[in-house]
Amino acid sequence: MINRPYLQSFKTYLKLERSLSNNSVEAYLGDLNKLSQFFEANALTPKVNEISSTDLKHFISWINELGMLPSTQARVISGLKSFFGFLMLEGLINEDPSDLIETPRLTRHLPDTLDTFEINEMIDKIDASKPEGMRNKAILETLYGCGLRVSELLDLKISDIFEENEFIRVTGKGNKDRLVPIGKTALKYINIYMQETRVHVAIKKGFENYVFLNRRGTRLSRISVFNIVKALAQDSGLTKSISPHTFRHSFATHLIEGGADLRAVQEMLGHSSITTTEIYTHLDRNYLKGIVTQFHPRS
Repeated sequence: MINRPYLQSFKTYLKLERSLSNNSVEAYLGDLNKLSQFFEANALTPKVNEISSTDLKHFISWINELGMLPSTQARVISGLKSFFGFLMLEGLINEDPSDLIETPRLTRHLPDTLDTFEINEMIDKIDASKPEGMRNKAILETLYGCGLRVSELLDLKISDIFEENEFIRVTGKGNKDRLVPIGKTALKYINIYMQETRVHVAIKKGFENYVFLNRRGTRLSRISVFNIVKALAQDSGLTKSISPHTFRHSFATHLIEGGADLRAVQEMLGHSSITTTEIYTHLDRNYLKGIVTQFHPRS
């Protein structure tokens, strides 16, 4: 069992020194909770400075036997390495037991994307006669037009929209701000929603600046956006695995296919590493094949 003072200190370190979001901090603490569960399940009570690399290897075998996916195992191991690295930094342990722990090799799964026809099909399925119809159109156009994460969409504020310059300010992971271009179509539907629908919502105190609200006048929830997208995908007869994130993948893929610079796409997506963005260069093999056929002298 990992003592609460260690967890509290680690939590403070993650929030203040590493500037991680609340979701990321909770994920790290959840990883440590799994380690505590392992010790409890095996009737072990080591102190933090007594945990060995052998203990951690047995723990990894344990979560593997539970059927945990390699990608989840990798994230848990990363969380443990961060924790023990923090303990070393604070001088609370003399050796890092996670040093010799290897992260499982991961295969990159290419995410599903939508073509422009499928995106238009979904947007056309929205019933604009309903009070939430124009809001939902604005949501989909903003997700696709700006490549936002769903959390970034929900945190979007009126004061973040610079209509004259056609940019929005987005607060991404680690509370890092970035400026993202927003197209005329997304701006058009946001304005229609603001002027024709949102003005009739009784907005609760503290939510006046949020763009997308529910009918109770508070910030829209993640599950609501997931349900909106899932329902529209079903109505459109799409069999792909579709979520709000699919619009982000589609945004990036269509830019890359159109010849956009990878660094520019990285900046717009808010990726800290270019390697994360590079996955989009592998999405459309037919597109890449067509490029070779069209431009290579030996094709």
